[in-house]
Amino acid sequence: MMKTGGRTAAEQAYLDVKERILRGDIAGGELLSEGEVAGGLGCSRTPVREAFLRLEAEGWMRLYPKRGALVLPVDPAEGRRVVEARRIVENAAAERICAAGAGPDLLCRLADLIDTQLDSAAAGDADGYAAADADFHRAMVAELDNPLLEAFYDSLRERQRRMTTSTIGVDPERIARAVGGHRALAAALAAGDRQRFATELTSHLKIVLGDE
Repeated sequence: MMKTGGRTAAEQAYLDVKERILRGDIAGGELLSEGEVAGGLGCSRTPVREAFLRLEAEGWMRLYPKRGALVLPVDPAEGRRVVEARRIVENAAAERICAAGAGPDLLCRLADLIDTQLDSAAAGDADGYAAADADFHRAMVAELDNPLLEAFYDSLRERQRRMTTSTIGVDPERIARAVGGHRALAAALAAGDRQRFATELTSHLKIVLGDE
Protein backbone atom coordinates (compact mmCIF):
# COMPACT_ATOMS: atom_id res chain seq x y z
CA MET A 1 0.00 0.00 0.00
CA MET A 2 1.19 3.51 -0.80
CA LYS A 3 2.95 5.30 2.04
CA THR A 4 3.20 9.03 2.72
CA GLY A 5 5.87 10.26 5.10
CA GLY A 6 6.18 6.81 6.64
CA ARG A 7 2.41 6.37 6.96
CA THR A 8 0.18 4.17 4.85
CA ALA A 9 -2.40 5.92 2.68
CA ALA A 10 -5.15 4.55 4.92
CA GLU A 11 -3.47 5.98 8.01
CA GLN A 12 -2.99 9.34 6.30
CA ALA A 13 -6.64 9.42 5.22
CA TYR A 14 -7.74 8.53 8.73
CA LEU A 15 -5.64 11.26 10.35
CA ASP A 16 -6.65 13.87 7.77
CA VAL A 17 -10.40 13.30 8.06
CA LYS A 18 -10.31 12.97 11.84
CA GLU A 19 -8.34 16.19 12.24
CA ARG A 20 -10.84 18.04 10.04
CA ILE A 21 -13.69 16.73 12.18
CA LEU A 22 -11.95 17.80 15.42
CA ARG A 23 -11.22 21.27 14.03
CA GLY A 24 -14.82 21.66 12.93
CA ASP A 25 -13.83 21.98 9.26
CA ILE A 26 -16.23 19.10 8.60
CA ALA A 27 -19.46 19.78 10.44
CA GLY A 28 -21.63 17.18 12.10
CA GLY A 29 -24.32 16.06 9.67
CA GLU A 30 -22.09 16.50 6.61
CA LEU A 31 -21.93 13.61 4.15
CA LEU A 32 -18.48 12.74 2.77
CA SER A 33 -17.77 10.63 -0.28
CA GLU A 34 -14.80 8.34 -0.69
CA GLY A 35 -14.02 9.96 -4.01
CA GLU A 36 -13.96 13.46 -2.53
CA VAL A 37 -11.46 12.53 0.16
CA ALA A 38 -9.39 10.36 -2.18
CA GLY A 39 -9.16 13.21 -4.67
CA GLY A 40 -8.00 15.63 -2.01
CA LEU A 41 -5.31 13.25 -0.79
CA GLY A 42 -4.26 11.98 -4.19
CA CYS A 43 -4.89 8.32 -3.40
CA SER A 44 -7.33 5.61 -4.42
CA ARG A 45 -10.65 5.00 -2.72
CA THR A 46 -9.51 1.80 -1.00
CA PRO A 47 -7.44 3.44 1.77
CA VAL A 48 -10.19 6.03 2.26
CA ARG A 49 -12.69 3.22 2.73
CA GLU A 50 -10.41 1.70 5.37
CA ALA A 51 -10.15 5.08 7.09
CA PHE A 52 -13.92 5.51 7.08
CA LEU A 53 -14.40 2.07 8.64
CA ARG A 54 -11.97 2.97 11.41
CA LEU A 55 -13.67 6.30 12.04
CA GLU A 56 -17.04 4.58 12.17
CA ALA A 57 -15.74 2.08 14.73
CA GLU A 58 -14.55 5.01 16.88
CA GLY A 59 -17.94 6.69 16.71
CA TRP A 60 -17.05 9.65 14.51
CA MET A 61 -19.17 8.75 11.48
CA ARG A 62 -21.77 6.37 10.09
CA LEU A 63 -21.35 4.70 6.72
CA TYR A 64 -24.07 4.44 4.11
CA PRO A 65 -23.17 2.05 1.26
CA LYS A 66 -22.95 3.75 -2.14
CA ARG A 67 -23.79 7.12 -0.56
CA GLY A 68 -20.85 8.00 1.64
CA ALA A 69 -20.08 8.61 5.29
CA LEU A 70 -22.15 10.82 7.56
CA VAL A 71 -20.12 12.76 10.13
CA LEU A 72 -21.96 12.37 13.42
CA PRO A 73 -22.73 15.59 15.30
CA VAL A 74 -21.69 16.03 18.91
CA ASP A 75 -24.09 13.89 20.93
CA PRO A 76 -25.38 15.89 23.95
CA ALA A 77 -25.60 12.69 26.01
CA GLU A 78 -22.02 11.78 25.16
CA GLY A 79 -20.93 15.32 25.95
CA ARG A 80 -22.39 15.06 29.43
CA ARG A 81 -20.66 11.74 30.00
CA VAL A 82 -17.32 13.23 28.93
CA VAL A 83 -17.82 16.21 31.25
CA GLU A 84 -18.75 13.96 34.18
CA ALA A 85 -15.64 11.85 33.65
CA ARG A 86 -13.52 14.98 33.46
CA ARG A 87 -15.05 16.35 36.64
CA ILE A 88 -14.18 13.20 38.59
CA VAL A 89 -10.56 13.06 37.40
CA GLU A 90 -9.89 16.79 37.69
CA ASN A 91 -11.32 16.97 41.20
CA ALA A 92 -9.05 14.07 42.18
CA ALA A 93 -6.11 15.99 40.76
CA ALA A 94 -7.12 19.12 42.67
CA GLU A 95 -7.31 17.15 45.91
CA ARG A 96 -3.75 15.93 45.37
CA ILE A 97 -2.47 19.38 44.39
CA CYS A 98 -4.13 21.15 47.32
CA ALA A 99 -2.87 18.59 49.80
CA ALA A 100 0.72 18.95 48.60
CA GLY A 101 0.56 22.63 47.74
CA ALA A 102 0.52 23.94 44.17
CA GLY A 103 4.10 24.40 43.03
CA PRO A 104 5.28 27.46 41.08
CA ASP A 105 6.03 25.36 37.98
CA LEU A 106 2.42 24.23 37.73
CA LEU A 107 1.02 27.70 38.35
CA CYS A 108 3.34 29.21 35.74
CA ARG A 109 2.37 26.50 33.26
CA LEU A 110 -1.32 27.22 33.80
CA ALA A 111 -0.75 30.97 33.38
CA ASP A 112 1.19 30.39 30.15
CA LEU A 113 -1.61 28.23 28.75
CA ILE A 114 -4.17 30.93 29.53
CA ASP A 115 -2.00 33.38 27.57
CA THR A 116 -1.85 30.88 24.69
CA GLN A 117 -5.63 30.63 24.72
CA LEU A 118 -6.00 34.39 24.54
CA ASP A 119 -3.44 34.64 21.73
CA SER A 120 -5.22 31.92 19.74
CA ALA A 121 -8.60 33.58 20.27
CA ALA A 122 -7.22 36.96 19.15
CA ALA A 123 -5.92 35.32 15.98
CA GLY A 124 -9.30 33.67 15.32
CA ASP A 125 -7.76 30.23 15.80
CA ALA A 126 -10.59 28.20 17.36
CA ASP A 127 -8.64 24.94 17.14
CA GLY A 128 -5.56 26.46 18.78
CA TYR A 129 -7.77 27.80 21.54
CA ALA A 130 -9.38 24.38 22.07
CA ALA A 131 -5.98 22.65 22.15
CA ALA A 132 -4.67 25.09 24.78
CA ASP A 133 -7.86 24.58 26.77
CA ALA A 134 -7.29 20.82 26.78
CA ASP A 135 -3.64 21.31 27.74
CA PHE A 136 -4.65 23.53 30.66
CA HIS A 137 -6.77 20.80 32.21
CA ARG A 138 -4.27 18.08 31.28
CA ALA A 139 -1.53 19.94 33.18
CA MET A 140 -3.52 19.57 36.38
CA VAL A 141 -4.25 15.89 35.78
CA ALA A 142 -0.53 15.22 35.26
CA GLU A 143 -0.03 16.15 38.92
CA LEU A 144 -1.75 12.89 39.89
CA ASP A 145 1.36 11.05 38.69
CA ASN A 146 -0.92 8.12 37.86
CA PRO A 147 -0.34 6.76 34.34
CA LEU A 148 -3.64 4.87 34.33
CA LEU A 149 -5.73 7.94 35.13
CA GLU A 150 -3.68 10.09 32.78
CA ALA A 151 -4.20 7.62 29.92
CA PHE A 152 -7.94 7.54 30.64
CA TYR A 153 -8.08 11.33 30.65
CA ASP A 154 -6.13 11.48 27.38
CA SER A 155 -8.76 9.21 25.80
CA LEU A 156 -11.28 12.01 26.41
CA ARG A 157 -9.07 14.71 24.90
CA GLU A 158 -10.27 14.50 21.29
CA ARG A 159 -13.94 14.66 22.24
CA GLN A 160 -13.18 17.45 24.68
CA ARG A 161 -11.39 19.37 21.94
CA ARG A 162 -14.27 18.99 19.48
CA MET A 163 -16.80 20.05 22.12
CA THR A 164 -14.79 23.17 22.96
CA THR A 165 -14.46 24.10 19.30
CA SER A 166 -18.18 23.65 18.66
CA THR A 167 -19.56 25.31 21.83
CA ILE A 168 -17.04 28.10 22.39
CA GLY A 169 -15.22 28.61 19.08
CA VAL A 170 -13.81 32.14 19.09
CA ASP A 171 -16.93 33.82 20.47
CA PRO A 172 -15.53 36.69 22.60
CA GLU A 173 -18.15 36.41 25.35
CA ARG A 174 -17.78 32.66 25.78
CA ILE A 175 -13.99 32.89 25.64
CA ALA A 176 -13.97 35.59 28.32
CA ARG A 177 -16.10 33.42 30.58
CA ALA A 178 -14.07 30.27 29.89
CA VAL A 179 -10.75 32.02 30.51
CA GLY A 180 -12.21 33.59 33.63
CA GLY A 181 -13.07 30.08 34.76
CA HIS A 182 -9.50 28.96 34.18
CA ARG A 183 -8.15 31.86 36.21
CA ALA A 184 -10.55 30.94 39.03
CA LEU A 185 -9.43 27.30 38.94
CA ALA A 186 -5.77 28.30 39.07
CA ALA A 187 -6.47 30.70 41.94
CA ALA A 188 -8.25 27.96 43.91
CA LEU A 189 -5.26 25.67 43.48
CA ALA A 190 -2.86 28.43 44.51
CA ALA A 191 -4.94 28.97 47.65
CA GLY A 192 -5.11 25.24 48.37
CA ASP A 193 -8.92 25.45 48.42
CA ARG A 194 -10.19 22.13 47.04
CA GLN A 195 -13.87 22.89 47.70
CA ARG A 196 -13.63 26.20 45.88
CA PHE A 197 -11.96 24.40 42.98
CA ALA A 198 -14.83 21.88 42.79
CA THR A 199 -17.41 24.67 42.71
CA GLU A 200 -15.53 26.62 40.04
CA LEU A 201 -15.02 23.46 37.95
CA THR A 202 -18.74 22.69 37.93
CA SER A 203 -19.50 26.20 36.66
CA HIS A 204 -16.70 26.08 34.11
CA LEU A 205 -17.79 22.77 32.60
CA LYS A 206 -21.29 24.14 32.01
CA ILE A 207 -19.74 26.55 29.51
CA VAL A 208 -18.12 23.62 27.67
CA LEU A 209 -21.53 21.92 27.47
CA GLY A 210 -23.13 25.11 26.23
CA ASP A 211 -25.43 25.23 29.25
CA GLU A 212 -24.36 28.74 30.16
